[in-house]
Amino acid sequence: MKVLGIIPARYASSRFPGKPLIDLKGKSMIQRVFEGAMKSAKIDLLIVATDDQRIVHEVNRFGGNVELTDASHCSGTERCAEVAARHPEFDVVINIQGDEPLVDYRQLDLLIQSFEETSVQIATLATRKISIDDINNPNRIKIVLKENNTALYFSRSPIPNTTNTSQKDFPFLKHIGLYGFKMETLISITKLPPTLIEKAESLEQLRWLFYNYPVTIIETDIETPNIDSPADVHLVISLL
Repeated sequence: MKVLGIIPARYASSRFPGKPLIDLKGKSMIQRVFEGAMKSAKIDLLIVATDDQRIVHEVNRFGGNVELTDASHCSGTERCAEVAARHPEFDVVINIQGDEPLVDYRQLDLLIQSFEETSVQIATLATRKISIDDINNPNRIKIVLKENNTALYFSRSPIPNTTNTSQKDFPFLKHIGLYGFKMETLISITKLPPTLIEKAESLEQLRWLFYNYPVTIIETDIETPNIDSPADVHLVISLL
C-alpha cells in the first residue's frame, strides 16, 4: 500500500490571513506541520498543496515538497484531489490540515493503518475527550456512529439531543480533522454536487454520507490543538 500525504495550505484565510507563514518559535507553521507529518514512517511521499507563491517559496526554503494548485478550490479536499490526480501510483491519500503545527505522527499512522481493511474508503479520527464547552461549541464537530463504527452524522450542534439525560452523562464523540481516502474515492467525491444538508451545517462530510460513501471513524486519545484564529497561537507556542 503506497501512501501519499498532502498538506493543503491556503494563504487567504478569512479568519487568519497568512496563517501558514506565521512564526512559531523560529519556524513557520507550515514547516512545523511538514516536519511533524514526516515523522510518520507510513507516508511514502509528503507534499504541500497551495495556491500561493509565498507558501511555495517558504516550503522550498526549508526543503519540503510543494505543488501549486488552482485558486478556485472550495475546500482542502478539492486541493488534495488535484494534487493526488497527478500521482495515480498511490493507493491511499492522507489529508493533513495545514493549521496543525503539533500534528502527532501516531495519529497519522493510526489513520493509515485503518486502510489495511480493504473495505475502508474514507477514514477520519475522533476522541471521547470532550468538554461541555466543546459539546456546545459550533466549531467543535460532533459525530454519531452506526454499529459498525462508521459515521451516521456529523454536526456542529450537540448530537444527540440529551432530552432524557444530561450532557455530562452521554459519551459524546468529537471529530479530529485528519482524513484518509482511497485514491479513487477521493477523486470521485470531489465530483459530487453539493447538498442542502452540507450547506446548512457547512460540513462537506455530509455530502459524502448523502451519496452513500461510508466514513470509518477511528477513535484515539491523542489530540493536538490547531490554530484556527490568532487567539489560538499562544496556546500552541506554550506547548512547543
